[in-house]
Amino acid sequence: MPVAARDYYEALGVPRGASSEEIRGAYRKLARRYHPDVNKDPEAEERFQEVAEAYEVLSDPEKRERYDQLGANWRGGGSGPGGQGFGGFDDVEVEFGEGTGFGEYSDLFEGLFGGSRRRAPRPRRGPDLEAELELSLEEAANGGKRWVSLAGERSYEVTIPPGVRDGQRIRLAGEGAQGNGGGPGGDLFLRVRLRQHPRLRLDGDDLYTDLPVSPWEAALGETVELMTLNSRAQVKVPAGSSCGRRLRLRGEGYPRGGGHRGDLYATVKIVVPEKLSRAERKAFKELAEVSKFDPRASR
Repeated sequence: MPVAARDYYEALGVPRGASSEEIRGAYRKLARRYHPDVNKDPEAEERFQEVAEAYEVLSDPEKRERYDQLGANWRGGGSGPGGQGFGGFDDVEVEFGEGTGFGEYSDLFEGLFGGSRRRAPRPRRGPDLEAELELSLEEAANGGKRWVSLAGERSYEVTIPPGVRDGQRIRLAGEGAQGNGGGPGGDLFLRVRLRQHPRLRLDGDDLYTDLPVSPWEAALGETVELMTLNSRAQVKVPAGSSCGRRLRLRGEGYPRGGGHRGDLYATVKIVVPEKLSRAERKAFKELAEVSKFDPRASR
C-alpha cells in the first residue's frame, strides 16, 4: 500500500538537525505504538509504514544527505516518498510472523518486542483425541458411571448413557490434547464397542435369543424360564411348537429412550437328549408305534 508523501523528519517528529540517536529513539517509540501486532486501528498499519520509510532513509547517512539536498526528489527524479520512484519498500521487509522481519533492523525489533522478532503465538485449542471403550451389552443397556483407564496413563470417570449404541461416541470435554499458547485443551471422544453377548443378539431396539425346549415341551406346550438381558422371564410355549417358532416378549428388549424398550424375540429350538435312559427309550418307542405324525409329509 503506497503511503502519502510526507516530510520524513515530520513523520518521525524530529528536527532536521536531529542526531542519529534521536532519530533512532523516535522511531522505536513510534514503531512500538503503531506496530500492527499491537495497534489494531485500521490506520495504524499505514502510519507504521510511513514511520518505517522515514527511518529507512534518515538512518542511512548517504540517503539522509541526499534527502536533505533534494527533498522529495532525493532518489533522482522520483515522485517523492511513497511515489513511483520509491516502489513501496523495495529494500525493506514489512511482513510479520514467523521467520520474517525488517531485515537490517532485526536488532532494533528485538529491543522493541521483548528480545525476539517472532510474534507471540496465539492461543489455540488443542486437537481432539479418540479412544475405544469396550462395554458388555448389559453395561451399555443400563448405563451409569464407570472408571476407565486408557493406555495405563490416566483414569477417567465416564458417565455412560443408558442404551448407548455400538459406534456411538461419548465426549469428555477438555480431556484431549493440550492447547498451545494458553489455549484450551481439546476433547476426548470414547467410541463405544459392544462385546458379543453369549446368548443375545441386538438388532435395532430388539433382542434375539434361542429358547431351548424338549420334544415333549414343544409337543404338549409348557411354561418355561428364559434369561432376559437383566433378569428371568416366564415364557409360554404353545403346544405343537416346531423349531424356528418365534415367541415375543414385549418390553424386554434394548432401551430406546424415553423409558421405552424394544422387544425380546425367543426362537424355539427343540433339543433332544444325547443319551437316552431305558425308560426314555421305551417311551419314545411307544410314541413311535402309536403316532401317525409324519414330519416329511408336507415336503
